[in-house]
Amino acid sequence: MTTEPPARPVRTLADLARLAGVSAGTVSRALADKSLVNPETRRRIQELAAEHGFRPNQMASRLRTQKTGVVGVVVPLGHERRQHLSDPFFMTLLGHLADALTENGYDIMLSRVIPDAPDWLERIVDSGMLDGVLVIGQSDQMAAIERVAQRYRPLVAWGSVLPGQIHCAVGTENVAGGRLAGEHLIARGVRRIAFLGELRAPEIRARYTGVCAAADSAGLPAPLQLDAHLASDMMEQEIAAHMVRHLDRIDGIAAGSDVLAMTTLRVLADHGMAVPGDVPVVGFDDLPLALQTVPRLTTVKQDIARGARAMVDALFARIAGEDAPSLVMPPQLVVRDSA
Repeated sequence: MTTEPPARPVRTLADLARLAGVSAGTVSRALADKSLVNPETRRRIQELAAEHGFRPNQMASRLRTQKTGVVGVVVPLGHERRQHLSDPFFMTLLGHLADALTENGYDIMLSRVIPDAPDWLERIVDSGMLDGVLVIGQSDQMAAIERVAQRYRPLVAWGSVLPGQIHCAVGTENVAGGRLAGEHLIARGVRRIAFLGELRAPEIRARYTGVCAAADSAGLPAPLQLDAHLASDMMEQEIAAHMVRHLDRIDGIAAGSDVLAMTTLRVLADHGMAVPGDVPVVGFDDLPLALQTVPRLTTVKQDIARGARAMVDALFARIAGEDAPSLVMPPQLVVRDSA
């Protein structure tokens, strides 16, 4: 009695090519789903690969193409060193970016950076580990991002687009968004607006500028600007202290972010204040959590999902050597229950 020798395991492109009766190059193109291989042959090779559990050697492929298959997602926290990646805004944007990158076959290297050295971004882009970099928030690091963007093309940031800016950025028209928030509060009868937010980040500063413009157009005094940091371990204490000190001087609040606004709702409830009856509150972002607050949060929407897709599209264009301009998205007032 004879037994057939065990089938050789399929470990290489050549092994799979032998089974399929084609060249290794045809196998490589079929597994990459290239249209150069006719659909029937592509399907047959892909089915054989699945049947034998074959996966191409990604490291060898990356060496051939001089690509790492990895994109860096970097969160610089120069202005807010105690902020966490668990911040709901970061998590929302990161989720959309991760979906877009992984659906295109890329891995992600996530870095939360405290920029203690002036060359922090140079170290990341020159590491040789990445095909490109997405920066979430410009923080107070505009100079560093601009310097690197002069020589490193595959870099896209979420944030503001300023006159003469070199680096590609995707973000919302923050001044216009702040103006929407201010105008909505004023239309509700608010005459003494407070703005909650620390102004070193360019986006927050632009939102404050917009609220100020709305007040000025209505002949009202400039909003009372109250620093409130985005670090979760400080935010509630700071906002509570502001309410104790200033609540008799204000009758409406525009917050620089939804997280600040949601914390404000909780603080006001603790002080026995009704929202919007005593103090209407408007946020900025339109995070998914804005629908879960009590009352539901009126806010200025920036289209985070669209922005994430635009960031990834711009990055892929730049990786391919093409140009990709910045994108400024229009804000939209979303009226719910808090104002």
